[in-house]
Amino acid sequence: MSKLVLKQDPRMKEKFDTYPSNVLPLLMQLRSLIITVAEESETILTLEETLKWNEPSYITKHGSTLRFDWKAKQPDQYALYFKCTSKLVPIIKQLYGNTFKYETSRAIVFKLTDKIPKKEVKHCISLALGYHLIKHEYEV
Repeated sequence: MSKLVLKQDPRMKEKFDTYPSNVLPLLMQLRSLIITVAEESETILTLEETLKWNEPSYITKHGSTLRFDWKAKQPDQYALYFKCTSKLVPIIKQLYGNTFKYETSRAIVFKLTDKIPKKEVKHCISLALGYHLIKHEYEV
């Protein structure tokens, strides 16, 4: 297990304060899973928590940017976003099929009422945070 350094953008608290009270705990659960995966990793030494496209975003040295968000125009759902030019969503579809609902090649989408399959989501997060070390291992 690594001694993770979490670099937090000071704007994060303000961003989290914008979410509705019924949504915030769901997003905090995703945040907690991301940090846990990084802490459990042997290769991740630094995790940067920042805003990209005004969405909570997580960046590692060998990873692909991972984001999550809830949007008022689709109030019954939230999503875990992957860089759309990566092979991450196709890899996840290959591994997990109908376990998740997908938004094209960019996101896993959750309904507010969904129970998150933590083990599978942690694996997806791990794939993203170490993407540049593992992408050659998958044929998609």
